[in-house]
This record gives sequence, C-alpha cells and structure tokens, in this order.
Amino acid sequence: MARRHGRNGRLYLGIATSASAPESVAFLSSWSAQFTTDTSEVTAFGDSNKTYVAGLPDAQGSFSGFWDDATAQSYTAASDGDARKFYLYPDVTNAPTIYWYGTAFFDFSVDTPVDGPVTVSGNWRAAGSISKNS
Repeated sequence: MARRHGRNGRLYLGIATSASAPESVAFLSSWSAQFTTDTSEVTAFGDSNKTYVAGLPDAQGSFSGFWDDATAQSYTAASDGDARKFYLYPDVTNAPTIYWYGTAFFDFSVDTPVDGPVTVSGNWRAAGSISKNS
C-alpha cells in the first residue's frame, strides 16, 4: 500500500436526519479515529508476568475544520441525539475503496477567537459496529 497525504481525506455524514444519505462535511481540515479494546487483568498466583483478557472493542474519533455559514455542517447531527451514518476516507481521490463506516453519535463545537478564523470541531462515538472497507 502506498503512503498517502491527508489532503484528500473526507468525512461523509448523514447531516440532516439519521436517515439522510451521507454527504461530505464542508471545510474540514482533519479527522481522527481511535480503535481500542478494553482489557481486564487476570494475573494469578504463579504467573510469570501480568496477564490480560480482551473485552469489548471501542471506536471513536474527532474532526476539525473551518466554520462556513453557507454550507451544511454537522451541527444538526449533534443537536438531536440521533446516531448518524458516516464514512471516513483517508484519501477519497487516490484510494476511494478504503474507508471506515458505520453509525455514530456526533458532538459539535464552534470556536471564535478574536485573532483567527472561526473553527469547528467535534467528536464521534460508535453507535453500532464500525467496519473497514479495503
């Protein structure tokens, strides 16, 4: 697999309603995804080192970019508490078949500094299974 530059990344999100077809969230400049698994220690007397068992996997992440009042951004998706369909593409142009997808709950924040651009950011948390297409 080739290394990729992030300039062609995209977050597609069902913005208007939970049943909406996902659309590209405008003016984002980054997204992240973290996939972890809970572990519980089960070390017993006589073990030569600590031992763990796997629990449930977790999927969550974040996004950020620039606010634009003329486009649909993710505020609606964060304001009603409904899970939304989403797709995360590391490179939608050169590797359009590689992406993560599922449903998630979204948060949304706006930051308005006196000395810079108005920015948006948010977090997502899995509302069901998150899968990778490759």
